[in-house]
Amino acid sequence: MTNERTITLDHSEKTFTDLEAISNESKLSYSQETTDHREESSSTEDEHDGGYGWFIVLGAFLVQVTSFGTITSVMQDYYEQHYFSQVSNAALNLSFVGTLSMVCLNGISPLAQILVSTFGIRIVMIIGTLFIALGLEMASFATQIWHLYLTQGIVFGIGAAFIYVSIMGVAPQWFSRRRGLALGIIASGSGIGGLAIPFIMTAVNQQLGPAWSYRILGFVCLFCDVVACLTIRERVPLPRKRLSQMINFSVMKDARFVLFVVASNIGLFGYFIPYFFLPSYATYIGLSETEGSALVAVSAAGNFVGRIICGFLADRIGKINTNLIFTFISSLSCLLIWTFAGSYGSLMAFSVVFGLTSGSFFALISPLTAYLLGMELFPSGLSLLLLSNVIAVFGSNIASAVESSVSSAPFFSYKMFAGVAYLIGAILLLILKLNLNRNLFAKV
Repeated sequence: MTNERTITLDHSEKTFTDLEAISNESKLSYSQETTDHREESSSTEDEHDGGYGWFIVLGAFLVQVTSFGTITSVMQDYYEQHYFSQVSNAALNLSFVGTLSMVCLNGISPLAQILVSTFGIRIVMIIGTLFIALGLEMASFATQIWHLYLTQGIVFGIGAAFIYVSIMGVAPQWFSRRRGLALGIIASGSGIGGLAIPFIMTAVNQQLGPAWSYRILGFVCLFCDVVACLTIRERVPLPRKRLSQMINFSVMKDARFVLFVVASNIGLFGYFIPYFFLPSYATYIGLSETEGSALVAVSAAGNFVGRIICGFLADRIGKINTNLIFTFISSLSCLLIWTFAGSYGSLMAFSVVFGLTSGSFFALISPLTAYLLGMELFPSGLSLLLLSNVIAVFGSNIASAVESSVSSAPFFSYKMFAGVAYLIGAILLLILKLNLNRNLFAKV
């Protein structure tokens, strides 16, 4: 116990100076509790580092394909070019389809956590699976933009929240030393989705139209999510909790976790902008729709590889170090490559670099939350972090509004907005790193 208390005191010395001035016995107790949970998790999970957990990785990987991978498809550009070309501000209005999906995915996460605690993980995942398939099938009958808001935006988003929160709360239970790698592989699923779906949607659109594109995509998502429902299993079944215990708001007292929340939100303002607007920018400079889809696909492929690399490096050089490096490179890719890109080759270079580095937050959201809070508080921390990310999903809409209101060159505002957002996020992550350990080269 003496060693544990020493660790707690060392840990408290690394918090902000102003917080040290107002710290009291209750905060020291909370810090000790968090450290104890982290140490207990580390000691008990080493013997369960994998095994059946790799089946959990498979299921969670497929969930990433059907949730985030579907949101970053190219349907916005297709509808803008062929269905709503005469609609004023069509690009801005259509961007809210993906935004609504992300708002629901993030905003409903606390409700999903409550339902998991009440009814169990498998039931909530089944409900989410049905909502995802239903939302996409209903979207196939859309004739107005608001139809897409209701179907692909809200119904699909609710289903994505239910199934994502359910399985991501289980996956970290099965890993300790290789947790970063496992969760990096899981997060790469959205890259595979973003890689395959644009080509599927474009090819089917050209042959059968958008209605059958949505129907086929709905059945693909149904199959993937059913597999996830069949593979899901808790290593240690979670006890049923009272409503007041399901979401523990005390995690917001942890200054380091709050700083991570702020850094992630600001950085994520720039994440979806290239995925939503790169195809439109490609057609603006004279490239074909196929080339625009290829740019998104290459970026998604890079995202797939980058998230695995991110998880691998996180286990070796530290989770925060990895997130910081990747976030900073993402900023440079927007400010120094995309800003001056005027050809297919230069845009392809941007797609590769941005794809490899931009997904670090999604790859590390679970291991970083578990690292900062411990496994006991991890579900509450993850739910509240996702809820806070509702703010960030409006980044593409804010960027569109800025683009519409300024007289700069077309798409210039998008490039600056994404680059600066990532740069600020990187600066905040650097502050968090130095707060945890002032040695610049320490593994954090």
